Amino acid sequence: MEPVLTWIASRRGAAAVPFVLFYAFAAVVLLPDSLLTLAAGAIFGLLRGLVWVSIGSMLGATAAFFLGRSLAKDWVHRRTEHWPKFRALDRAIARHGFWMVFLTRLSPIIPYGLLNYAYGITTVRVRDYLIASWIGMLPGTLLYVYAGTTAANLTEVIGGRTPIGRQSNILLWLGFLATVTVIGLLTHFARRELARELRS
Repeated sequence: MEPVLTWIASRRGAAAVPFVLFYAFAAVVLLPDSLLTLAAGAIFGLLRGLVWVSIGSMLGATAAFFLGRSLAKDWVHRRTEHWPKFRALDRAIARHGFWMVFLTRLSPIIPYGLLNYAYGITTVRVRDYLIASWIGMLPGTLLYVYAGTTAANLTEVIGGRTPIGRQSNILLWLGFLATVTVIGLLTHFARRELARELRS
């Protein structure tokens, strides 16, 4: 990603569209998104970086979601079949689609890229997926874009020398609480479905 980011940084005045498209592409091919989000802060600043990352991440999340429901469906099934709580997650989404998407976006329970594809094989409604994903990803996006603005230059970001700072504690606790909530809900649904199966 270094050559692409260097090229974008040298043309930052007119590089918003290339950055957004590259971010979306990176999401589809499962490249790490944290580096791109940090770079957005270093290149564009806080406000514009937040906007461009939000657009790029949503484009990528949407593309991967629909690929997960079509061309990549079998691949996603193979990747998720060994996750024991995925069936429970799917059933939970059928009842509480918006909130489950929102909580899992806050929680680091599944990486962003794989989660985009995984939701494609669930029953979540497209509207719930898009809105909950956007809202749920905003806190982490804001934190990483802000951290990118503290870098002296793009080289610091690419070299991994950008400090996240004390603000990361807020996101860590938020992610922890979301993870606990998701696991609790999944366990509840799994137990209820198991009991129902045993009674039948």
